[in-house]
Amino acid sequence: QVQPVESGGGLVQAGGSLRVSCTASGRSFSSSSVGWFRLAPGKGREFVASISSSGDDTYLSHSILGRFTISRDSAKNTMYLQMDDMTPEVTDVYHCDASRGGYIGTVILEYDAWGQGTQVTVSS
Repeated sequence: QVQPVESGGGLVQAGGSLRVSCTASGRSFSSSSVGWFRLAPGKGREFVASISSSGDDTYLSHSILGRFTISRDSAKNTMYLQMDDMTPEVTDVYHCDASRGGYIGTVILEYDAWGQGTQVTVSS
């Protein structure tokens, strides 16, 4: 069972950058697609970005286009979400979720394994 583990969250000022990482505990990520979701208190999970198992296909939410980038390093078994030009509106807990079936869409329930998340806070 692949268990995603996030890291790299923290506090940044508006306009700054942060890169959060997702690696796998238990098994390799190599055959799984991965999606990043954000979760705010009192709200449901919101899709941010996803990447196929090969890394050839990516899908990003319109709200972060041009500011966030998703990538993966198969040799390190790690996925990354690079966040640039950050605003306080992107403050949330970010978690990565894996899909053994290769799903890269926006529906959280299509992902098999969910990480615990990492807090990202942007100050104004």
